[in-house]
Amino acid sequence: MPEISSLNETTIILRLVLGFLAGTIIGFERSSRRQVAGLRTHILICLGATLLMLLSIWLPQFYSGENRGDVGRIAAQVVSGIGFLGAGAMIRLGNNIRGLTTAASLWLIAAVGLAIGAGMYLAAGTVEILSLFALIILDRVEKRFFPAERNKVLELHYRIGNPDTNEALKILANFGIRTQSVDVNEDLGKGKGKSSRLRILAAIPEHTDISGLVKALKSAGEVDRIDIKEKY
Repeated sequence: MPEISSLNETTIILRLVLGFLAGTIIGFERSSRRQVAGLRTHILICLGATLLMLLSIWLPQFYSGENRGDVGRIAAQVVSGIGFLGAGAMIRLGNNIRGLTTAASLWLIAAVGLAIGAGMYLAAGTVEILSLFALIILDRVEKRFFPAERNKVLELHYRIGNPDTNEALKILANFGIRTQSVDVNEDLGKGKGKSSRLRILAAIPEHTDISGLVKALKSAGEVDRIDIKEKY
């Protein structure tokens, strides 16, 4: 590992360029998935972290005749301060949270920038490769074996007062949808005014064919309207 005295203009420029490249690689992957924090955000964070790490090393070198203090103090502030950017990358849709992976990638790219600024090229490069493997390859594995789900509220409005709810539940199961709770409200109107509503809280996989699901549910019998809503 290089000593503090090895920090010169050539080394500074090299590390900043490497920080730029490291942010570009992860940022490009995030932008390709249309994430809120993409290419430029990751570049700026990695460059900033690299610069702050260089500053942490340079200050004790420049003020060598005085008390050097803690070289890692600025780096520690970067690790804690990056949290507000990560929080901004997360979006809450009902009770579904999106952007957790992007928030984690922001935190990781800041760490990569700090490592590059400290001259730990092998560690930074290894983390960069492993993070790309996790973001690209393991993403496909995860979607294959653990498909993402979104909690939704399905409301089936029937034209009759006592519907056969079992048929609707079977259709949901055939589509790979997990039923979490079922509630039936019956409107005891006069004469032909009877109707009922089946309210289902379900975990719907993101790859579900919604149009096909709606058609199948309408064939369940006497279904007048189907509403699919976010759970709040």
